[in-house]
Parts: sequence; structure tokens; C-alpha cells
Amino acid sequence: MSAPEPNDVRESISANLARFERVETPRPDLKAAAVAACVVVDEGVPSLLITRRAPRMRSHAGQWALPGGRREPGESAPDGALRELAEETGVQRGPEDVLGVLDDYVTRSGYVMTPVVVWGGSTRLSITMSEAEVASVHVIPLVELDVEPRLITIAESDAPVIQLPLLGGHVHAPTAAIVYQFCQVGLRGLTTRVAHFEQPVFAWK
Repeated sequence: MSAPEPNDVRESISANLARFERVETPRPDLKAAAVAACVVVDEGVPSLLITRRAPRMRSHAGQWALPGGRREPGESAPDGALRELAEETGVQRGPEDVLGVLDDYVTRSGYVMTPVVVWGGSTRLSITMSEAEVASVHVIPLVELDVEPRLITIAESDAPVIQLPLLGGHVHAPTAAIVYQFCQVGLRGLTTRVAHFEQPVFAWK
């Protein structure tokens, strides 16, 4: 079977997200953040950009993440996600490349994270890391991420910790929760919620 055409992938994801009714979490007491679930096509393979945070970061050093960060005052989630995507990976995209927005996810570290799905197209040659924030940028085929998650229990919470396989290890929430919802909603057209999934204790600070 031949690989799907990039335009077909984009149109399918966009259509699925257009039907999705996202859940917003109004928490003015928390810091507003935005992350970019950036879909790229690498040698014909639909993939997602995932970064590894720099080891000297003050928070969440060395963890897997989607490009993103705290929103600036008055900045919308899509604008914040596009800005962070450009700053961290060098991938420049505009409002016309925003395909949709997923559910807000409240982190243990005090953020309301809004995931924005962005079409990156064929961007491998345009990836340039921000060394101050990013240790590495990885192009992960969607077929490797669109799998059943691993749910584990921890003594510190009644909620399950969600994990997804990634490069021989696992990625945890919030990134795993967002990627899982993207696959369920954007790729499969399902309405799947993930706000109840827990983060591992090391990500609580």
C-alpha cells in the first residue's frame, strides 16, 4: 500500500479536529502555556516533532516535550504555540497552518497547557535547535505514536500515569497525554479525553 499524500493527511487531520469540541479549563490562578503538536512529512512519512529539553533548564530538564512554553501577556494559544515552535526548532509557520486545538491539560507544576496542532509540512531541512532550551529534536513517525498507552499506578495519586513508547523508552504526561489525544482525535476522529491522566512524580515540580 502506498503512503498517503501529504495533502490528504493534512485534510484528514483538519477535518477531524474541526468536528472535535475541545474542553477549555479556565484557571486564571495558573500560568497559561501553549505547545505545538507539529505534524511534518519526512520522506513521505507523517511524523510529529518531539524535543528533548536541555539538561540545564531550571524546570523539567532533560524531559521529552512538545515545542512550547509560557504564553506572553495577551497572546493567544495558537500564536504562543507558533512562536515557541519557531524559537525552539526553527520551524516557521503561520496562522493558516494551525489545524485545530485540543483539550487544555493542567500540569502539576502550575500551568494550563493548551495543545495546538500545527501543519509543518516537509520541514527536516529547516529544523534548527535552540541550544539554550532544546538538547535534540526528533521526527517520530505517527504510526509509532498511535498505539495503546501504558497505564501505571503510583502511590502518590489515584489517577493512572500515562506512558507512550518513544525511542526505546517512554514519554510521560503531559506530553504523552497530549500526543495520545492528538492520535485519537486527529488521526482516528474519536472524542477521547486525557485530562484525568496523571504525571509521574518527577514532573510535578
